[in-house]
Amino acid sequence: MAPVIEVEEVSKRFRLYHEKYTSLKERAIHFGHTPYEEFWALRDISMVVGEGETVGLLGHNGSGKSTLLNCVAAILQPTSGRIVVRGQLAAMLELGSGFHPELSGRDNIYLNASLLGMARREIDKRFDAIVAFAELEHFIDNQVKYYSSGMYTRLGFAVAVNMEPDILLVDEVLAVGDENFQRKCIDRVRLFQDEGRTIVFVSHSPDLVRQICKRVYVLHHGHLVAEGPPGEAIRAYREHLQAMGEEVPDDETSSDAVPRSAAGEFGTQGSDVAGLVSLPDAAPAPPQRLVSITEVSIEHPEAGTRPYLLPNEPLTVRVSYEATEAVDDVVFGIAVHDVKGDLVFGANTETIEKPLGVIDGKGEVAFCFDSIPLLDGTYDLIIGVHRHADGPVYDWRENQDRFEVMNPARTVGLVALPLRIDVSRRSGDERVAG
Repeated sequence: MAPVIEVEEVSKRFRLYHEKYTSLKERAIHFGHTPYEEFWALRDISMVVGEGETVGLLGHNGSGKSTLLNCVAAILQPTSGRIVVRGQLAAMLELGSGFHPELSGRDNIYLNASLLGMARREIDKRFDAIVAFAELEHFIDNQVKYYSSGMYTRLGFAVAVNMEPDILLVDEVLAVGDENFQRKCIDRVRLFQDEGRTIVFVSHSPDLVRQICKRVYVLHHGHLVAEGPPGEAIRAYREHLQAMGEEVPDDETSSDAVPRSAAGEFGTQGSDVAGLVSLPDAAPAPPQRLVSITEVSIEHPEAGTRPYLLPNEPLTVRVSYEATEAVDDVVFGIAVHDVKGDLVFGANTETIEKPLGVIDGKGEVAFCFDSIPLLDGTYDLIIGVHRHADGPVYDWRENQDRFEVMNPARTVGLVALPLRIDVSRRSGDERVAG
């Protein structure tokens, strides 16, 4: 696989000015020097993206993801290092950049597409497809200042995706719009993947990264801290945040249409143990782990004789824990992912109204499923322990435990739905049941 993007030891420095001298007297007193603080957004980042790959950049807000993408797109020049890009590149860094509020949607399509490097003849050819994708047929001749934010976003994305680049840079644009629009965005990205285009996708949403990317780089405060397949990179990302002593707030992607990380089902009202956090400049010392998961065991009726379940058989997941002191505010959660990383099921002791009370020392929480209505597949488990509401995560296990279902019948699909087929035959005027 030939590399199309090579980033070698790239660093990017910004100057942060805390004072600004506006008068001639102030400038004269300070000899024209304005004090500033150096801020390194990137430090010695190296990465390689092969032709046809979909690579993710994962990290919290302020980790340097967008800065790196801007450097790759040549919008920013790195302070040091080298970036080589081979092929035509299109960047979806900020939807609607270049739109003029006084112009109509039609005029802004031509303006924005021109800024993205598309010739007028090409714009004419793709104009109808752009309008149809944005679903703005009845509003295309209205000034965009009267558009809603959703209409504005749809138009910007429609223009960007109707280019035919070799390399596509995507920065958080899949987390906007309504559910139907997000589905269209993801479908278009998958179409680009099928066409063999190279995609670099930036997000702080682990589940989107899991769905879209084949390989992931994890950034933290401008440093590259992990690289690997999505499952391993996401686990490294979470472990790094926990090691830094970070608390985990609610999911920053406000739209419920954006798929949350499976671990997000552990918390209340979408609290996500994946952690979309704003890290302070100086991380505090790691907190004491008050509750730890010591062992997870999976039981089903024939566990001793076969490694798989049959559809609709019961399953018990036993989670052993140890609390170093008495804790009265603990929630245990479980989530099930299929082989593609899609969330199949998620719940916790709070959502099913099973309070644990005070726990101290060693104990066990058993998640008992009376029936697993799934067909063929291997399903990964994520187990998490956290404080009530948006409190910190005490411990979690991701993709270390799994179970397999084998379907002996000829039915196909994902779910074992109960089915009965009634057949009736008519002989003359008489109805005969069969």
